[in-house]
Amino acid sequence: MEPFVIKMLGFAAAACTTLAYAPQFIKVWKTRSTEDISLGMFLMMVLGLVLWLVYGLLSGDAPLVVANAITIVLAGGIMCMKLKYG
Repeated sequence: MEPFVIKMLGFAAAACTTLAYAPQFIKVWKTRSTEDISLGMFLMMVLGLVLWLVYGLLSGDAPLVVANAITIVLAGGIMCMKLKYG
């Protein structure tokens, strides 16, 4: 498979997994309700995202860097709202 096609596949996968956090972020932002959100899960998720971001930076993998940087903002925002409102 062509390297360009592989890279685009990576960006498509990154877009799907990153955008999956958007509806939850918006819901928490609007309702200020985080009762059913697990703080432990989001702590582990954000840690994992930071590690993936570092890995992507070190390996020069653009889809990993872009996806994880954006997802850190979304998941980190949800985690911060959980700490504030939860």
